Amino acid sequence: MSDLIEQIIKPREKDLGDGFVVRRILPFHSRKMVGPFIFFDHFGPVDYAPGKGFDVRPHPHIGLATVTFLYEGAIQHKDTLGNDLVIRPGAVNWMTAGHGICHSERTPDEERASGQSMHGIQTWVALPKDYEEIAPDFVHHPAETLPEFDLGGAHARVLAGDAFGHSSPVEFPWGIWYVGADADNGAEFTIGANEAEERALYVAFGEAVIDDELIEAGQMAVLTPGKDISVSVAIGTRFMLAGGQPMDGPRKIDWNFVAADTERLEQAKADWRASAAGGWTDTPFTLPEGEDDYIPLPGD
Repeated sequence: MSDLIEQIIKPREKDLGDGFVVRRILPFHSRKMVGPFIFFDHFGPVDYAPGKGFDVRPHPHIGLATVTFLYEGAIQHKDTLGNDLVIRPGAVNWMTAGHGICHSERTPDEERASGQSMHGIQTWVALPKDYEEIAPDFVHHPAETLPEFDLGGAHARVLAGDAFGHSSPVEFPWGIWYVGADADNGAEFTIGANEAEERALYVAFGEAVIDDELIEAGQMAVLTPGKDISVSVAIGTRFMLAGGQPMDGPRKIDWNFVAADTERLEQAKADWRASAAGGWTDTPFTLPEGEDDYIPLPGD
């Protein structure tokens, strides 16, 4: 392998039913995080016929921010802060869980009636230890608010942090580097050593080459720190650049919860059980307005 690449992570695929395939990249057994990114999923593409749709029942999170980015389709987000909106391609939904939030993700009524193709990237970024227990928050960033630029022939958008001289309006209390790009006509560019301390290239579809090393669709190349990296991507390639400042210590994941210590994870699990048993009234977690179902803890 090239000395410009630390490792290439291949996806672990899972069919969740009805042709909905998820390719999980992070966490990986030998690479738990890249910068603050602790979870990286590529879902779809999947086609839904009229009357069919995507439904993720209400579920909880702590200690992280969820980041949704779509290539195709639409998702209706509802949470316990009262947010109820639809995300579409090019925009970013940024939900900060903090000490606890519950949300659902479903196909909007319009798309459910007409049918749609769904395809996108779902990531989690770990909150710094000093921010793990902050109040939950949600911000929707429309596509037109995110800086766009030419990256060696690719059309790129800074989703979070600072990249290639451009800054995203997304606020996050840790060094983060996140770019989405389409190379309809191919592209060649250099990722500077100073862009971010930890960096990775994910090929959603198409292919990329670094120092004669091929990165195929569905693979993530974790790049060697402190080196300029020249990248060539094929015509029609879509890719993501993700990374940032190394996190302030390891994180643990249990189901939808992220924390620096196991005790906090166990408390979150107990809180979710107690909330369901308590009917979601005056409990640690509540359901979004209009929702009456939920996802139980695995094994319950």
